[in-house]
Amino acid sequence: MNRKVLLVGDGAVGSTFANDLLQQTHVSELIIADVVKERPVGDSMDLEDITPFIGDCNIHPGEYSDAKDADVVVITAGIPRKPGETRLDLVNKNAAILKSIIEPVVASGFNGIFVVSANPVDILTTLTQKLSGFPKNKVIGTGTSLDSARLQVELAQKLSVPIASVNSMVLGEHGDTSFENFDESTVAGKSLRQYSAINDQVLSEIETDIRQKGGKIIENKGATFYGIAMMLAQIVSAILDNHSIVLPLSAPINGEYGIQHELYLGTPTAIDGSGISHVIEANLSDREIKKMINSADKMHEILVNIKVD
Repeated sequence: MNRKVLLVGDGAVGSTFANDLLQQTHVSELIIADVVKERPVGDSMDLEDITPFIGDCNIHPGEYSDAKDADVVVITAGIPRKPGETRLDLVNKNAAILKSIIEPVVASGFNGIFVVSANPVDILTTLTQKLSGFPKNKVIGTGTSLDSARLQVELAQKLSVPIASVNSMVLGEHGDTSFENFDESTVAGKSLRQYSAINDQVLSEIETDIRQKGGKIIENKGATFYGIAMMLAQIVSAILDNHSIVLPLSAPINGEYGIQHELYLGTPTAIDGSGISHVIEANLSDREIKKMINSADKMHEILVNIKVD
């Protein structure tokens, strides 16, 4: 059976994702498209060198028209965030880039699933669905999955416990209005707030660390890509293998949390071969629901001012 993926954007995130994906699941054909034409040529040749270890895969550079019979189109293309710049500062630049991708991909006859990780991811995932006209379950954004991974690492280090024992998420926007669901978080089956090392000041410090980690990585090495690339590989593997996983992703909100706007926002989401099988409304405290609604309001304010027609 053909298992075909088109990657749009061959920067640090895209190329790392391609390497991770090929090592996680079988892909029959991986096509790499980028406005810098030489890079996909080099990456395709480089990635071929791992096929003796992973099995046969047709890896080659290509164009948006190659999406015609692809199962998944992964979009990492966009202008990266610069030091001191917020994800939302990127919105107008990357919205224009997104339109230039979506239109020819859809025109090719593509009927698979879009997976978006370019920033600001909630905005661009919402725009991908609107521009493509695809069913909402066939458009997925990486959402707060990376933020949640960072939170799990931070809590595990703070409490000196295995990461696997931490059950805590970041929800809402992948950005400044995100929030941690500390009220419901557990570690090794025990409420987070029951740990003696945890108090409001510590939680506030953790929140700050999570928000600043991406910026600090960018200051030191120019970009963040290992974590988000691995998350993308997890998502695409679940789609190709048709196995169900739950992650906090950019998912279509339809009245969950009392939100009145039509948009994508970070919430627990079950995905499988069909794309989004269902959106999960997390059990949040009243104050956290207010934070979720605030995040949606801020996203809506930006969306209504974007001109992509």
